[in-house]
Amino acid sequence: QVQLVESGGGLVQPGGSLRLSCAASGSGFIMGWYRQAPGKQRELVASITSTGRTNYADSVKGRFTISRDNTKNTVALQMNSLKPEDTAVYYCNADHPISMRRFWGQGTQVTVSS
Repeated sequence: QVQLVESGGGLVQPGGSLRLSCAASGSGFIMGWYRQAPGKQRELVASITSTGRTNYADSVKGRFTISRDNTKNTVALQMNSLKPEDTAVYYCNADHPISMRRFWGQGTQVTVSS
C-alpha cells in the first residue's frame, strides 16, 4: 500500500500560477496528476516515470510542468498561465511499474476565477 499526501491548490486568478506537491510513502512508481471537474470524468494531466520521462495532456502543454525528486519520493506540478477551465479537483497518482496497481491521493481543489 502506498500513501500519497498532497499539498498546494487553492484559488487563483486567471493567468496566475499554483504549485501542487505530493509525497509518496514508497519509491519507484510512475507518478502523475489527474483532475476531475464537476460533471466530467477524471483525466490525466501529466505523468513522469522514475527516469524522468514525462507525458502531458494537450490542454496543459507549455503551461504545466511535472517534476519529481526521487530522493524524497515527491512529485510536483507547476501550473502557470492558469485558465478557468483548469478548475478541478487534482489528484496525485502512483502506478506500480510492473503490476500497474494504482494508488490515489485524497485530492486538492484548484479554482481559477476572477
